[in-house]
Amino acid sequence: MGNRGMEELIPLVNRLQDALSSVGQSCSLHLPQIAVVGGQSAGKSSVLENFVGRDFLPRGSGIVTRRPLILQLLSATMEYGEFLHCKGKKFTDFDEIRKEIETETCRLTGSNKGISPVPINLRIHSPHVLNLTLVDLPGITKVPVGDQPADIEYQIRDMIMQYICKENCLILAVTPANTDLANSDALKLAKDVDPQGQRTIGVITKLDLMDEGTDAREILENRLLPLRRGYIGVVNRSQKDIDGKKDIKAALLAEEKFFLSHPAYKHMAERMGTPYLQRALNQQLTNHIRDTLPAFRSHLQSQLLSLNKEAEQYRQYSPDDPARRTKTLLQLVQHLAVDFEKLIEGSGDKVDTVNLSGGARINRIFHEYFPYELVKIESDERKMRREINYAIRNIHGVRTGLFTPDMAFEAIVKKEISRLKGPCIKFIDMVSQELINTVYQCINKLSSFPKLRDETERIVTAEIREQESKCRDQVLLLIDIQLAYINTKHEDFIGFTNAQPTHNNQSNKTVVAGNQGVATPSSLIVIRKGWLTISNIGIMKGGAKEYWFILTAESLSWFRDDEEKEKKYMLPLDNLKLRDVEKGFMSSKFVFAVFNTESRNVYKDYKCLELACNSQEELDSWKSSLLRAGVYPEKVTVDGQGNGSPENFTDPQLERQVETIRNLVDSYMSIIYKTVRDLMPKTIMHLIINSVKEFISSELLAQLYALGECSALMDESPEQQRHREEVLRKHAALKEALAVIGEISTSTCTTPLPPPVDSSWIQPSSPTLPKNSLTGARPMIRGHAPPVPRVPTPTRPTAFQSADGLQQLTGQPSRGPFVPRRQPPAIPNVK
Repeated sequence: MGNRGMEELIPLVNRLQDALSSVGQSCSLHLPQIAVVGGQSAGKSSVLENFVGRDFLPRGSGIVTRRPLILQLLSATMEYGEFLHCKGKKFTDFDEIRKEIETETCRLTGSNKGISPVPINLRIHSPHVLNLTLVDLPGITKVPVGDQPADIEYQIRDMIMQYICKENCLILAVTPANTDLANSDALKLAKDVDPQGQRTIGVITKLDLMDEGTDAREILENRLLPLRRGYIGVVNRSQKDIDGKKDIKAALLAEEKFFLSHPAYKHMAERMGTPYLQRALNQQLTNHIRDTLPAFRSHLQSQLLSLNKEAEQYRQYSPDDPARRTKTLLQLVQHLAVDFEKLIEGSGDKVDTVNLSGGARINRIFHEYFPYELVKIESDERKMRREINYAIRNIHGVRTGLFTPDMAFEAIVKKEISRLKGPCIKFIDMVSQELINTVYQCINKLSSFPKLRDETERIVTAEIREQESKCRDQVLLLIDIQLAYINTKHEDFIGFTNAQPTHNNQSNKTVVAGNQGVATPSSLIVIRKGWLTISNIGIMKGGAKEYWFILTAESLSWFRDDEEKEKKYMLPLDNLKLRDVEKGFMSSKFVFAVFNTESRNVYKDYKCLELACNSQEELDSWKSSLLRAGVYPEKVTVDGQGNGSPENFTDPQLERQVETIRNLVDSYMSIIYKTVRDLMPKTIMHLIINSVKEFISSELLAQLYALGECSALMDESPEQQRHREEVLRKHAALKEALAVIGEISTSTCTTPLPPPVDSSWIQPSSPTLPKNSLTGARPMIRGHAPPVPRVPTPTRPTAFQSADGLQQLTGQPSRGPFVPRRQPPAIPNVK
C-alpha cells in the first residue's frame, strides 16, 4: 500500500523532474527532510513505516534503533531498496532490508546496546513516493545499559540535533499517550531548534494503551499543552501484531475503527490516524513546493527567454535545403565583414569592456610601440662621435682638412636611415599579426560550419600575407627614397651655419617638445598619470609601496593617492635614462628602472628607482610615455676593436668638426623620424588594413563561390547538429516544465500557518546534574542542546560524503574506552 496523500502530487512533480532531467537540468525544489524524534519504544519506527507504507524496520523492546537511518524515497517504476554500503545490490524483499539494517547496526555498534552516530543510508525506489528524505533516529534515553557510555543521553541529543537543526527539516515529535506529555523529551528538543513551532508536529501514539477511564482528548484538541501545529493521534501495531505478521493495511483499518468507536475521539476521527498524518505531511510538502515555485518559475522563464531567438532560427533551418544553405552562406559572410569592420574601426554597440579590440590594439602599435622601437635604435653619444670622428679622418686621408667635409655628414645620415628598416619591418609584422588575430576572432563565429571556417581562414589569411608583402616593399622603397637624396635645404634643417656646439641640447629639447605641442609650457604638460609601485625600497625603510605618479615634460612626481594632495617627491627628468629590470622569480610585477647618467642619486640615497606595473601592456605604455618626455632607454656599447678612445680629441679643429656634424645629423634625423612616424601608419592603413576590409566585404564571397563546393561548405559539424537538437529539446522541455508548474499552482493550494500559541509549558531540554555528582559543589545547570552536533573522531576512516550529501560507512571507529564529555544526566528530584 502506498501513501495516498502523496499520490496527487507525485504525477506532477515527476513530470516536472522528467522534463528537466531530459535536458540535464535539476529540479531544485529541495523537498524537506522529515525527522522522527521521541523516546525509546515511543513508536517512531512504526510511524515511519506507516508513512512509507511498507514493513521494513527492526522491532523490539528497549533501544532498537541504535544508528540514524537516513531513508531516501525515490520515485521509480519498480519497488526495491538499496544500501550505500552495498552498492549495486537491490533488495526486493523488505524482510531482507530489515535483516540488513540489523546486521549493519551490529557490525558497527556490537550486540550489547551500543550506539553510533554513523548513519545507515537506505534508498527505497517506489512508484508510490515523492523524492524526499526521512530520518529515523535513536530513542532518547537517560540510563546507560550494556555497552552504552555514561553520557548516553547527551550523545543521542547531539545525534538528533545534527538533523533537526536544519531549516528544511520537519520534526515529528512522537510521544506515547501513556506518559507525561509535559515532560516529553521530543517536544523539548524540538522547541530548542524551532521555538516558534513552525515545523514541529506533535504525534501521540499508544492511545489504545491508556489506563481505563483516561483519554488524551484535551491534548488532541490542542487545548491542553498546545502546539502551533497541534497534535495527531495514531495507533500503531502492537508487538503481538508485529510478531503475528499483521500487515500495515489491516493495521490501518483497525486504527480507523478505534477512532470511530472511541467515545472521546470519534468526533475528531477524521483528524486522527496515520492517513491524516500522511495528508498533513503531504500538505507541508505542497506548501514548500508552492513557496519554491515562484523563484523556480522565474529561473526557467529567464532560460526560456534566452533560448527563444536561437530556437526560432533552428526551427526554420533546414540542413538539406540548397536555397537555405545559400542564404545562410550569404548572411554569414555579410556578418563577418560587419564584425571585422566594427573591431577595426570601433563601434558603439556591444562595446567590449574587458579586452582591447583589434583596432584599439593596432592603435597602440601605431603610437606607442613603434615610436619606442625607433628610439631604441638611436646610437648613444659616444658611439656616434666615434663614427663621425672616423668618417672625417678617413675622408681626409693623409691630408689635414681645413673644412668640415659634408661627405661625412651624408655617410653618417645614410647609415642612420638604413637602420630604420628593422623597426619598420617589425612594425608591419606586428600589425599583420594583430590583423590575423582579429580575423580569427571573427571567423570563430563560423565554427558551426568547419569547412566554411577553414576555407574563409585560408583565403583571408592569404590576402593579408599578400598585402603585407606589398606593404613591406613599399616601406623599403620609402626608406630607399630617403637614402637617394639628402635634402639639406629642408625648412626644418638647421644647416652648417647654425650647427653650433651649444645647439645640441636645444635641438633635443625641440624634438621632445614637438611631440607635446608648442602652446603650453613643458612643465605644465601632463603626459601620463597612473599607479606605480616603488619596489626597491628596503623593508627597514618601509618596503615597496604603491603611489600615484604624474609624468610631465619636465619631471616625474608621485603622490600618496590619486587625490594629488600630498606630494611625496618630484624628480627632474634631466639626465635620466631608463633600463629594463628582469622579472623576479616569485614576482607577478613588471619592472623598469630610471637612473641618472651622471651617477647621481635619483631619490634619497638610491642610485636608481625601480618602478613596477601590473601588466606588460602597462609597462610598455609607461616606457612610451617616458620616451615622449625625453627619457630614453639605456644603451650599452663596447668598443672591441682596439681603436683607442677617439673622443679624447687632441686636435681642437677636429673636435669642432665632429660637434658640427653631430648637430647636423641630429637635426636631419629628427626630420626623418618625424616623417617615418607619420608615413608608416598611413602606409599600413592604406595597403593592408583598408585593403583587407575591402576584400572581405566585396571579394571573399566570390572566391568562396569560385571553389565550386558551395553546398559542401555549409555542412554542419556534428557538434553543431547536437547543439541545434539540444537547444530545441531544451526549449521544449522548459516550456513543458513551465506548463507543469502552472498545473501545480492551479491544482494545489497552500494552507496558512496556524497562529502562534503559548508553548511556555515546554520546559528547556536541559536536565540538571545530580546533587551528589560533585562533592561540595553547587548544582550546575546544563545549557541548551548545542546547535552544531559533535562529529566523532575515529581512529580509522569512517565515512565519505556521497554525491547526494549523505555519508557512507567505510571503516569501523575505535571501540576503545570512552571518556564522557559531560557529567551524567541528573536524577529527577523526588518530592
